[in-house]
Amino acid sequence: METRKVQQTGGSTYIISLPKQWAEKVGITPGARVGVQPQPNGKLLISPVIDSKPLRKKTIDITNVNENGLERAFIATYLAGYDIIEFTSPKITADQKKTLRAVCHKLIGPEIIEESSNFVIIQDILSPNELSIKKAVQRMALITTSMFNDSILAVTNCDLDLATDVMERDNEVDRLYMVISKQFKSILCGTGFVDTAEASIEEYHNYRMAAAPIERIADHSHRIAQIVILFHPELDDKRVAEIRKMAEFAADTFKKAVESLVTLNPRLANQVIESKADMDTFITHFNRSYFDKTTDLSFGTMIGIRTVIDSIGRIVDYAANVGEVAIDAAIDSPDTKW
Repeated sequence: METRKVQQTGGSTYIISLPKQWAEKVGITPGARVGVQPQPNGKLLISPVIDSKPLRKKTIDITNVNENGLERAFIATYLAGYDIIEFTSPKITADQKKTLRAVCHKLIGPEIIEESSNFVIIQDILSPNELSIKKAVQRMALITTSMFNDSILAVTNCDLDLATDVMERDNEVDRLYMVISKQFKSILCGTGFVDTAEASIEEYHNYRMAAAPIERIADHSHRIAQIVILFHPELDDKRVAEIRKMAEFAADTFKKAVESLVTLNPRLANQVIESKADMDTFITHFNRSYFDKTTDLSFGTMIGIRTVIDSIGRIVDYAANVGEVAIDAAIDSPDTKW
């Protein structure tokens, strides 16, 4: 680490010199403007691109690349933070163009701005300031909560229309997860600039860590809804009551997990983590009551119920993961009460 001596000028202004090698590398010249942002931990963040940031462009030759490989390449380039992606080939097939349009719909920001028979140009039009990581994670949690609650309602009422709606909402959670991953990677690589009015770098990391288990909870809500489509389970009132009881416990645990993260409350986070044992007890009791002896359920209904119960249990596990992130996030807070 280099050090710089702090000097005083004008009687009230402190100044330091910038390392010449770094300044030349990032394009800073005399008279250029830089961004300066204080961090909550006392550090000072300097950005060399405050006025205008040059667009980062990536060109990819997709000749003979199948649809799955094309989708992976697109998403990887998006997560790497490129502003413009140009896909080229002597002849871009109709299936390849269909894949590119489908991936654009899966992500937040990318839009096709120009295309021909041998190239497609896509630009990310989302400004990082329009959707912060913190807001995106909270939005993910709200959508995921509604997905889970509605998936249980769809199962207990065998509501195919509601189940389909839940499955479609999973796409929105995935889109938010992708943009969170992209923004966090841009910060790590130095291509992004942290808005400390919204969150510190440490908070960006914590919210990125929490986004992954929240995305998995949405996946399990999708899985529960899919059971309705695949098996049309027929449940008696007693089993419905038991499933709803477990689902309410899981939903409350997830709600507390998110709250513990937002409020940096390790006491609440510990309650969430300890809830895993209670959920294991619920599931064991349910299985012994309905599966450890002869049952009158159809094969499809039995498989469906087992899948639903397994997903409810896993949702509590992932909520506990969010609780663990909350505890890690709270460790440096001076107001933390353990």
